[in-house]
Amino acid sequence: MNSNHLLLEEPMRMASILEPSKPTFFPAMTKIVGTLGPKSRTVEIISGCLKAGMSVARFDFSWGDTEFHQETLENLKRAVKSTKKLCAIMLDTGGPELQVVNRTEHPISLEEDTKVVLTPDQDKQATSNLLPINFHGLSKAVKKGDTIFIGQYLFTGNETTSVWLEVDELSGEDVVCLIKNSATLSGPLYTLHVSQIRIDMPTLTDKDKEVISTWGVRNNIDFLSLSYTRHAEDVRQARDFLSKLGDLNQTQILAKIENIEGLTHFDEILQEADGIILSRGNLGIDLPPEKVFLFQKAAVYKCNMVGKPAVVTRVVDSMTDNLRPTRAEATDVANAVLDGSDAIILGAETLRGLYPVETVSTVGKICAEAEKVFNQDLYFKKTVKYVGEPMTHLESIASSAVRAAIKVKASAIICFTSSGRAARLIAKYRPTMPVISVVIPRLKTNQLRWTFSGAFEARQSLIVRGLFPMLADPRHPAESKNSTNESVLKVALDHGKASGVIKPHDRVVVCQKLGDASVVKILELED
Repeated sequence: MNSNHLLLEEPMRMASILEPSKPTFFPAMTKIVGTLGPKSRTVEIISGCLKAGMSVARFDFSWGDTEFHQETLENLKRAVKSTKKLCAIMLDTGGPELQVVNRTEHPISLEEDTKVVLTPDQDKQATSNLLPINFHGLSKAVKKGDTIFIGQYLFTGNETTSVWLEVDELSGEDVVCLIKNSATLSGPLYTLHVSQIRIDMPTLTDKDKEVISTWGVRNNIDFLSLSYTRHAEDVRQARDFLSKLGDLNQTQILAKIENIEGLTHFDEILQEADGIILSRGNLGIDLPPEKVFLFQKAAVYKCNMVGKPAVVTRVVDSMTDNLRPTRAEATDVANAVLDGSDAIILGAETLRGLYPVETVSTVGKICAEAEKVFNQDLYFKKTVKYVGEPMTHLESIASSAVRAAIKVKASAIICFTSSGRAARLIAKYRPTMPVISVVIPRLKTNQLRWTFSGAFEARQSLIVRGLFPMLADPRHPAESKNSTNESVLKVALDHGKASGVIKPHDRVVVCQKLGDASVVKILELED
């Protein structure tokens, strides 16, 4: 029964598996990113998602206009206010995504073993024999025998709205294809993916830049999900673009790995990006099916070791139309947690799914169960070994805080931070208890006005596993001159008590700066 990555005690009572899970204030340590769209944009539904455990809202700009997304965001703000749950904002770029354009929105039936022409002439109407696409260079990029995949929004490969095509001949800018399976395409847009072929389009398109510099700036986005990241240079260019947009110089870039090209340059991309999103929908088409799990495990491990968030997509596709996930999907969510993922993105499941709140809740429950058997001891040793010696001052403090918290069975770790770096380092060692990150705002000026920093740092930790932020009163400095910063610590402890994490007689590990020194101390609470 014993497994390296599982913490299963022998002999394991099977009856214990049936014991009901206890509801908690933090549904799971693993974070859930919900994509907001047509079926999840009312204040009521968004509030339900926040209560169920969603901590990041994703706005996918590969469809929908800025007005639509702005209305949804205004509803999100109202939901955050009413539920008192913090939520970060992620802007997902369209990127060099190829799309089939169906202006009539009538369903298109494609028959197996017949032919269909892909044409860049978007003025033509989509039919069973002709599909207009948004790219003029397809005929130059593909050759006879290449595989093209078309699916609605995101693909599973088993739904009746997905179709495989094989390139049969090239005719000027048109590409004639043989249809490999019968399918019905319904809706205005379908994504087109050419397997293992480089598409010569910029990663950050002009449309993306316009959206970021208008909608992104207006709403102070916390994360930019950079679709189809293929090289480290893509991330550098995006960062350079953000650096010129005021407060967006603080926006974190999550590189979305979607194809073989991104996989090949993974190490350099990880070095440049603030985190990684494994886009398993597109990767599942570019990679042979038997290799997908291997890339996931290797990529998540690399992210874990450098302390950058690893986010996994496409977990419970069937919940788009069903109230329960399949057995394979439930196991897949648990395995993503056991692999070390920080967060899980729900795409079509919340965007156009029938059960957005139930999906967030179900995924949260599966994550919480998997976390109970995550082998933290083995993980901790691996991480310490990877970091090596001599450790940096901050790394040493972070690992010591986690070790102390585990040894004394602390119910929480409280970390005072202004940049968020110390708290993220503690979370990197995957403590079994929540890390309450007390973000102390810093006063800054641009010579014209005073502003407080801290809100970005607090919201950006909402994608890190086990990290739960709270914004402190700016009158409390992060670096205390006296031995205890009693008032702000009391606020943090009260927050922990109110959320049910900290109880009387519990032990709590506190990590803070005192002057030039960093201190880890253990508090034993009274009644």
